[in-house]
Amino acid sequence: MSQKEVILTDKAPAPVGPYNQAIAVPASSKLIFMAGQIAIEPAIGKIVATTVEEQAEQVIKNIQAVLAEAGADLTNVIKTTVFLADMADFPKVNAIYGKYFLAPFPARSTVQVARLPLDALVEIECIVAI
Repeated sequence: MSQKEVILTDKAPAPVGPYNQAIAVPASSKLIFMAGQIAIEPAIGKIVATTVEEQAEQVIKNIQAVLAEAGADLTNVIKTTVFLADMADFPKVNAIYGKYFLAPFPARSTVQVARLPLDALVEIECIVAI
């Protein structure tokens, strides 16, 4: 596992959720840039979950599967980008996200998009350091 250093200043807005302003990792870290994951169930190849909470749970399971293949886990994630079909779902996704990503939290951006692949409600991409 890489050593994550939290970068936090009171001269910028404090985080309002389970994330940090910035994360630094040693130059010797191997960086993995994970493609965005949506709530496709691997066994059947399609989205089954209908609520944003269920989809967020499946997205994180998919992320965990890719991380495991790389010899990593959620503690190695240094940056995430969360894409939402509807920003009104942010509190629900944030609650699920906060169950899995623990301190020191990765840096994070969240944006609303016009549409996601397969009409998913949420997509998360990660940058990982091991």
